[in-house]
Amino acid sequence: MRMIAVDLDGTLLNSASKVARESIEAIKEAQKNGIEVVIATGRASFDVQTIFQETGIKTWIISANGAVIHDPEGRLCHAVPIERKKAEGILRWLEEENYYYEVFSDDAIFTPQNGRELLDIELDRLRSANPDADLSKLELAAEQQLSQNGYAYINSYRELFERDQNLNVYNVLGFSFHKEKLEKGWKRFEKEKGLTLVTSAEHNFELEHIQASKGLALEKLAHKLGIPLDETAAVGDSLNDYSMLKAAGRSFAMGNAREDIKEMADEVALTNDENGVAHILRHLIDQKKGLKSI
Repeated sequence: MRMIAVDLDGTLLNSASKVARESIEAIKEAQKNGIEVVIATGRASFDVQTIFQETGIKTWIISANGAVIHDPEGRLCHAVPIERKKAEGILRWLEEENYYYEVFSDDAIFTPQNGRELLDIELDRLRSANPDADLSKLELAAEQQLSQNGYAYINSYRELFERDQNLNVYNVLGFSFHKEKLEKGWKRFEKEKGLTLVTSAEHNFELEHIQASKGLALEKLAHKLGIPLDETAAVGDSLNDYSMLKAAGRSFAMGNAREDIKEMADEVALTNDENGVAHILRHLIDQKKGLKSI
């Protein structure tokens, strides 16, 4: 294998949203052995760069679920924004329906000023309806959602389009702890023309341009680097990884992946808390060296 695309959340990042030292060392070793490591994530590129800032690692970054590609030096190489009127329509509906949302653009992740309050209200309602339930996992999910780098706060989506006529919207994320609310959002957008609808975690749905997906971005990058797709690999855990797992020559699902992702992947790896990505990379390095598979 000459290239591997690696998802972040639920894949390279452990449950504490950290990259383990073992994984960092494995990435560096893979790069030394001629394997192009690509980070492919729903996150923004500047968030990814912050995560890797202290590691000494530079990689190609496919961000916003494939809408954007940056080279290892941080230069923009490819971008497919959502059409402006369509982005406004999405955000109008999310705001009217009181969803927590995020808007991924070139330099910031825009989110409502009252975003934390919206999530706290949902959690309070769940506590009231289920007084004996353990909501610690939901509270952790809220904290992880709000821990990304590059947030900018707005009172309304209207501010974005009033002050910047050239705003690029690459990804819109809707988030809720209420199953019915998530289903309502999914039904609202699943047949919307010109959009890709995916999910990257249990409590969200994400929208991009129809020509933006991790799979399409992987194909574009492989072509740019002169690497045949059958010499690429991909590893992920969720529905937004499906397209790149399908496109890659060899696909790995994490041990903690959704069942449908495990079923479609070529192989199932260890979990993200067991450093599954590091194990995959060592396996590919050994194969590249001609050593016995592990």
